Amino acid sequence: MKILILADEECKALWDYFTPDKLEGIDLIVSCGDLKAEYLEFLVTMGKVPVLYVPGNHDTKYTDHPPEGCESIDGKIVTACGLRFLGLGGSMKYGDKPYMYTEKEMRRRIWHTKQTIFNNSGFDILVTHSPARGYGDMDDLPHMGFECFNELLERCQPKYMLHGHVHATYGSRFKRVLNHPSGARIINGYERYILETGDDCKSTLTRKDIVQRMITAFL
Repeated sequence: MKILILADEECKALWDYFTPDKLEGIDLIVSCGDLKAEYLEFLVTMGKVPVLYVPGNHDTKYTDHPPEGCESIDGKIVTACGLRFLGLGGSMKYGDKPYMYTEKEMRRRIWHTKQTIFNNSGFDILVTHSPARGYGDMDDLPHMGFECFNELLERCQPKYMLHGHVHATYGSRFKRVLNHPSGARIINGYERYILETGDDCKSTLTRKDIVQRMITAFL
């Protein structure tokens, strides 16, 4: 299966210079935020495959104009192409705008998803806008990652984490692919990245495992 991951900057090859062959073989599109609604609407129309998304810190227009034909997975688990995706959009709070959260607020958001995580026996892919703290983030507050994402990866052990927020133009701090101690492969989807997956993409934890690992977490 091929998943097209997008974030932060509209890819000219997929919009301004689009040809149908550029989406050939793509089974699913996942946006990690900070992309125009019109861009995602164009891709869901031309690609004729599902588009899942979480909002980024610059997606304030989504409150009035969410991408039509696309599915928000922010704060919930959605199954697509046989895989379970948990979405947690937004960035560290550095202003008074939608989709910005303190570390405590993001932990609370995870707490509110616990029943959904239990009901789905976990998830296979975590989709966020911001990175996990220490894994592809930066030291300034706006681009700092969330520490609670590390705990979520450790406890639920998804196979992948997809994020954006840190651009390739930021220099040496940009990391396209990183390995997390939990076993998750972390991918920065800046502009575009194609993830090819097989049966190894599914988490192997059982519902009992998940409940035991999550029952006292994120208090």
